Amino acid sequence: MFVAFLVAATCLLIVLAIKLGYLPVERFGVLMKPVTAVLFVSLAVGLLSNSIFYAEPGYIYHVRTVLGNEEVVSDPGYKFYPFGRYNAWKRAMTVQAATGFSDSVNAEKEFGGSSASLPPLNIMFLDQVDAHAEATARFSIPSDEEQFLQLAHEYRSPENLLRTALIPAFKETLQASASLMSAEDYYSGGRTEFNSGFEQQMGAGIFIVRRVEVTKKTKRKAKATANATLGAQQEDYGDETKVTFEVRKILDENGQPKRKVQKFIAFGISVVDARVTDMRPNKKFVERMQLKQKASADRAIAREQRVQEEEQRLLAIARGEREVAERQAKAKVVQIQRTTEAETEKQLAITSAQKLKEQAQIEKETAQIQYEKAKIEAETLRTLADAEAYKKKVILKADNALAQKLDAEVQIQKLWAEAYSKRAVPTNVFGSSGGTPVGGDGEAKAFMQLLTLDAAKRLSFDRSIANNQK
Repeated sequence: MFVAFLVAATCLLIVLAIKLGYLPVERFGVLMKPVTAVLFVSLAVGLLSNSIFYAEPGYIYHVRTVLGNEEVVSDPGYKFYPFGRYNAWKRAMTVQAATGFSDSVNAEKEFGGSSASLPPLNIMFLDQVDAHAEATARFSIPSDEEQFLQLAHEYRSPENLLRTALIPAFKETLQASASLMSAEDYYSGGRTEFNSGFEQQMGAGIFIVRRVEVTKKTKRKAKATANATLGAQQEDYGDETKVTFEVRKILDENGQPKRKVQKFIAFGISVVDARVTDMRPNKKFVERMQLKQKASADRAIAREQRVQEEEQRLLAIARGEREVAERQAKAKVVQIQRTTEAETEKQLAITSAQKLKEQAQIEKETAQIQYEKAKIEAETLRTLADAEAYKKKVILKADNALAQKLDAEVQIQKLWAEAYSKRAVPTNVFGSSGGTPVGGDGEAKAFMQLLTLDAAKRLSFDRSIANNQK
């Protein structure tokens, strides 16, 4: 635009110089038409360049004309503003605090990733632990014409809005969120709660809080040991109290937490997104957390070792029980075997005894039968003997056993006769006439008679025949 007006001014001076005669018409008259044309073109370009702009998508434009009129342009395309001014406002502005960024504002630039770039913010947690936080917040500019004009009148430019409203609110809300939570809680599982609280406070307002000193009693009770007679049943002493500090939200008459409303909310600006991307505490806290982590790891290892020892103990118990069970099973097998063998032997003994008993019973019955039989036979024999004796007695009584005696006598005489006939007789016998026996027949006969008498005497044999008298 400046170049166009410069060219137009130059052309105008040339035309005036020719008209006034400062430049010869014969030599420069031919330049009148081209110079005049260039003059008009330059004026047209200058006027148009200062009255037309292209509205980019994603922006809202605050246009002021030379006549003092204001207009809000939100549709993309070429727009006409005769000799006026305009400001481009991004529909969504981003405030980001991250590593590698410097404190800069690029409200109307597209090359940057955010409208405002900040280095990591130093915040202080509830337990007095400082940290460098990286966070991002994205704000939406109102599209309503009335609210937008009010916003444009208040802050005049997006840079002023960022520096005086959005960036301070971003920093204040991040620090207020940190004051509600301790670093221990944050790194012990409260990260999502912190992020959620930061986003909620960015949109709805910062909680108004009060720091309160709280005295708590622990459940553990100390025991006195001065009285040895009480043993384990010692008296309690001490209250075991602990003083802590809590940040409590101040409530209104309806029981709702009071908030410090964000100023930009009144101009229709809304929070699209807010999140904490990184948190780096100081070195001392990191060292403390490392010690705590090491202690936690040691406790976990000790717990695992305790579990392992418990498993080893249970394994030893199970192994011992298994060995005992095996021994009991073996002993039970031996016991069952011995019991079975003893029972078998018992049954065999009972069977054998039963067999012997039955055999003895049979033998007894057999002996009884034989006894009865012998008794009967004896009775029979006795009866026969009695009959025979009676018979003999009757016979003897009848003839004095004449037949028997005769038969005995015959047998005796037969035996003596046979013995006499076989006697050895010497050829020559020497003897005296005295009483010395020499084995003669008379002597042999006398000897036989003596033997016969002797035998008859031993048998009480009476050769006399008795007279039977009735």
